[in-house]
Amino acid sequence: MNNHRISRRHFFYGTILAGVIPAAGFGRFPSLQRLGYRSPNEKLNIAAIGAGGRAEGNLRGVETENIVALADPDSNRAANSFSYYEKAAKYADFRKMLDKEGNNIDAVVITTPDHFHAYAAIRCMERDKHIYVEKPLTHTIWEARFLAEAAVKYKVATQMGNQGYSSDGERIASEIIWSGEIGNVTEVHAWTNRPVWPQGITELPPAEKVPDTLDWDMWLGPAAMRPYSSAYLPFNWRAWFDFGCGALGDIACHVLGAANMGLRLGAPTSVEVVKQEGKSPYTFPKRSQIHIQFPARGPMPPVKIFWYDGVEEERAYQPPGIPASEPLFGGPDSFGAGGAAYGAVTTRARGTGAAPKPQTPRRLPGTRNPMEDPGGAVFVGDKGFLTSDNYGANIRLLPESCHKEYKLPPQFLTRSPGHYRDWIRACKGGEPACSNFSVSAPFTEWVLLGALALHFEGKLEWDSAKMRITNRPEANEYIKPKYRKGWEIG
Repeated sequence: MNNHRISRRHFFYGTILAGVIPAAGFGRFPSLQRLGYRSPNEKLNIAAIGAGGRAEGNLRGVETENIVALADPDSNRAANSFSYYEKAAKYADFRKMLDKEGNNIDAVVITTPDHFHAYAAIRCMERDKHIYVEKPLTHTIWEARFLAEAAVKYKVATQMGNQGYSSDGERIASEIIWSGEIGNVTEVHAWTNRPVWPQGITELPPAEKVPDTLDWDMWLGPAAMRPYSSAYLPFNWRAWFDFGCGALGDIACHVLGAANMGLRLGAPTSVEVVKQEGKSPYTFPKRSQIHIQFPARGPMPPVKIFWYDGVEEERAYQPPGIPASEPLFGGPDSFGAGGAAYGAVTTRARGTGAAPKPQTPRRLPGTRNPMEDPGGAVFVGDKGFLTSDNYGANIRLLPESCHKEYKLPPQFLTRSPGHYRDWIRACKGGEPACSNFSVSAPFTEWVLLGALALHFEGKLEWDSAKMRITNRPEANEYIKPKYRKGWEIG
């Protein structure tokens, strides 16, 4: 790429990106890797903390490398992976895995409940292990900032598991916005059918016998000790304040990825709970509506994110002047492939070591299939509308007539080689991954501010520099978790 072409691209996009994004696009920064360059042909030795459920998909994403060790306190949940990766060392306690296998581990994939992310990540980074952490990056705002600082300190390659951030779709959406096609964006409306697990639970579940296949103490990790209940496992933990981050934590880092990238969102100034149904002292509500306000960013005007979860209808927002008959999301003529494929679940027949077969996620009673449900984001500009799907891909312009006639602007951003390959390349000394912690930690912070707000009603004013809520002092107790003795970090 010559300087003439770079100059033409900068001219096309105007001053909106001046001094913000390097000419070659995201990812063109000096490598931070302490361990130095490795040949792309040399395989990494990868371990996993969490081996069942979603971890199976993450492990398949890195199967180009050597899977050498697995740790999971639930041997029943992890049985598929334990069987398939028969040569990998197996542990219930990841700390023992790091102690015994550490010299043979280059990188670690962390797929645990949210409350465990930060503790597992820092214990790996302290040992100079590159890390991949499922979304949301952490359980609390303080932990997100702590991990971002730790990644710089330990100079390891990092990636958060929001796969759409590596898609062409989010880059195309950004380039369209930066070209001025839809004008100044002042609103983004985003919605999801999540939660597809029980929320709004008003009583603690009764104690049950701990299964012989589960190390309950290890599963709890940093969280306070409590009696075991099947109400928490295998994935209903997302509902509970002590373990998960609700619908926002599950899907916002996907749905709002294009907004975070294209609108250069940094720290918000406030978050407001407009509505929540099924408020509970123990879990996130059955459904909610939240507004997150961002200030002007350079030449970009202030923008408000409108978040709706628990959406059962097709559309939580209908763009003014657009016929209801026009499709909002996707379609064969959309820009930037992706979508549901980023969140697809695949499973192996238990105990057989057979090749994986793609499946859609298990449907809970009374819910619809998440891959068939409504969801996505609508960008409201003063010249038009742009939409992206649940995973920030399959970009459309509205009205439909504009989309059919539209020619994409010149490519400005580099394209990712793929979400997992992106991270593996970084581990070997290449460019930082698309959703490395310098990008994903600030993104996670504002998503978690929305989750924090659901403990309250009304508006919370946010001072990012001081990491404090200024108008409700009692809300600050949720910024950093209370760790169980022996599990502290920081």
